[in-house]
Amino acid sequence: MTDRAGTGSPLAAFQHRLDLQVDELRRAGLFREAKCVVPMADGWCGIDGAKVRNLASNDYLNLAHDPRLIEAARSAAEESGVGSGASALVSGRGQWQARLEEQLAEFEQTESAIVFPTGYAANVGTLVALIESGDTVFCDRLNHASLVDGCRLSGAKLRVYRSDDLDVLERELKKVAASGDSTKARRWIVTDSVFSMDGLLAPLPEICDLAERFGALVIVDEAHGTGVFGEHGRGVVEQTGTEDRVAVRTGTLSKAIGCLGGFVAGSRSLIDVLRNSARTQMFSTALPGAVCAAAARSLELIVAEPERRTHLHELAGLLRAELAHFELPTVEGSAGPIVPVIVGEPEAAVEIARQTLREGFLVGAIRPPTVPRGTSRLRVSLSAALAESDIRALAVALARCVSRQSM
Repeated sequence: MTDRAGTGSPLAAFQHRLDLQVDELRRAGLFREAKCVVPMADGWCGIDGAKVRNLASNDYLNLAHDPRLIEAARSAAEESGVGSGASALVSGRGQWQARLEEQLAEFEQTESAIVFPTGYAANVGTLVALIESGDTVFCDRLNHASLVDGCRLSGAKLRVYRSDDLDVLERELKKVAASGDSTKARRWIVTDSVFSMDGLLAPLPEICDLAERFGALVIVDEAHGTGVFGEHGRGVVEQTGTEDRVAVRTGTLSKAIGCLGGFVAGSRSLIDVLRNSARTQMFSTALPGAVCAAAARSLELIVAEPERRTHLHELAGLLRAELAHFELPTVEGSAGPIVPVIVGEPEAAVEIARQTLREGFLVGAIRPPTVPRGTSRLRVSLSAALAESDIRALAVALARCVSRQSM
């Protein structure tokens, strides 16, 4: 009998190649271990048997464990079950998803909204559905992978620009305008509102100025902006007064809202088109009613309790001041709850994060390819659950661990 998995077989060669890839990741300090983190209320988590402060979570407003969200989810689950059972267009869009979409539109002050199973699915599905192969899409170099993948999968001509150097974007827009492209071909500018690894805000007014000057359309992902920025929590578009200048607004339910899923808010016709053409929505099982009910309750609390947002920004300002006091390098101009501490090499980031965990704080060690080489960092994500004393203790711990590593 032939040994189909024997030495020299395609299967054995494939497995050997996988082993080599893992070895290479380990040698480069880029191997990611699967760890089990037990989320707890009020900004705590359990890891390796210890209870520590969770500074690696996107639960910015401390809503994921709010008893009111849990009760909303429990009540909906008792009524509609655990799973939705089908895609939204078949039978999976129940009353809770319908109610959530109505509430999202009201919150965002748009005509309509649509829910996706994840924020990643919302971005990829929306970009592929709207951007055509003859179009040109301008993508910020710091954009989340979901935006980058959506731009690539659209088949459009891809141009990359930097938000800190909009002269490049202007030059590229001029080139496309001067090239005599078909009038049917559109130009799109795609950007995060908050860049997730740097905590920088996109210069949306300037981007919108260029878009209007060169006849382009702007798509903004408010994944890290919703609930955090703006007077009412509608994100950086609200804070910068650009809501009516943006063609498409995407967001997530899994960060400040504290649940799961993604969404798009906009005109009724935009949402109708996405409902009928965004493959990641059409061919995915709909979000369970329990998740939708919890997200809807969270939106109510974001409106009713703006002090969560105020407290979060006060903590962020305090941490940046403490880091400056200890002369720890961060990203100049960053704002809000994402606070990076630049350490340089992957191995240093991993080791400092390990030491910081022993000090009682879980922080993310971010390495290439997520960030450029030479800029590995600790990514501190703040939560409204924290107190000023937590921030001061964190800064001391970070300073101690960074100093110890540099000896």
